[in-house]
Amino acid sequence: MSEKQKIATSASTEWHTLMERRTFLSLLLVISLVFLFLLKPFFSAIFWACVLGILFYPLQLKLLNAWQKPNLASLATLGVALLVGILPVLFIFISFVQEGSLLYQDIQSGRFNLAEYVERIRQAFPLVQEVLKNLNIDFALIKEQLSNLAVNTSRYLAQNAVSLGQNTLEFFMTLVLTLYLAFFMLRDGPDLINLMIRALPLGDERERMLFNKFAEVTRATVKGNLMVACVQGALGGMIFWFLAIPAPLLWGVVMTFMSLIPVAGAGLIWGPVALYLLAIGDWSAAVTLFAFGAGVIGLVDNVLRPILVGRDMRLPDFMVLLSTLGGFVLFGMQGFVIGPLIAALFVAFWQIFILEFN
Repeated sequence: MSEKQKIATSASTEWHTLMERRTFLSLLLVISLVFLFLLKPFFSAIFWACVLGILFYPLQLKLLNAWQKPNLASLATLGVALLVGILPVLFIFISFVQEGSLLYQDIQSGRFNLAEYVERIRQAFPLVQEVLKNLNIDFALIKEQLSNLAVNTSRYLAQNAVSLGQNTLEFFMTLVLTLYLAFFMLRDGPDLINLMIRALPLGDERERMLFNKFAEVTRATVKGNLMVACVQGALGGMIFWFLAIPAPLLWGVVMTFMSLIPVAGAGLIWGPVALYLLAIGDWSAAVTLFAFGAGVIGLVDNVLRPILVGRDMRLPDFMVLLSTLGGFVLFGMQGFVIGPLIAALFVAFWQIFILEFN
């Protein structure tokens, strides 16, 4: 065989090898996308199973070291997660929807009129009216918008109370699937991560950094944001109950959600209520609420967050705000966790880029 024929044969072999590789990778991409599309209805269950696996893996590791039985350790860890996290959240959510439904009935019957409460605050504090007037803000428009917000929100909760009963079977199927997947995440999590590190073409060091960042931010988001917000909401609900303010559980949950947003906070709920108590002359309740809100609820974030988060990654407040709101708009309730996670991965990728191309 001549030299030209050898070169031609070698080039042909390389071309065929390249085409085979490209064809295989194309088919791999297509079948992977189809499989992801197949899993689309279960993304929520998969996501929360991963979150449970990350949060409770330290407990799983301790039980595994003590018992040397992976299945038993995973089941015990899952039982703790169910008792500590899932069942209380379910109870609070159902009670929250029920109280929202009752609030909607009170609004419809006229027993609750938010505009009337706002008007009492205006009459008791003329300075508020002057400030709004200087800022060219129409107080009547504020009252109307607040009333519409109360009606629409309570109507939404009332409708959810009906759909909650209709979709009970679907909900519990999703819950069972989440727990089932979480069991395997706890038991086989390290093996799954090692398999993904071998499969992904990003380089082992980069992949480990990204997985570590994902785990850090998941813990920081849930422990540092969700748990702190839950504590603030619980304290707010307790003081509302102590002061005999209607629907304390409802307002406690609302304060929990407001606490997730850095710029907002629970003060946007208890502050106006304290002003209303001042407006109607209930000075003792108003002072109690102001003192408890500023001295206890307001300090929870500064005291509790460093204890819970420790060295876990913390994003800048502006990025937490934007990613939280964006996640909520795009993904609903779970967006409060997904949004900051996406932001953290965005930061992690740019950190890798800066380190490698400095």
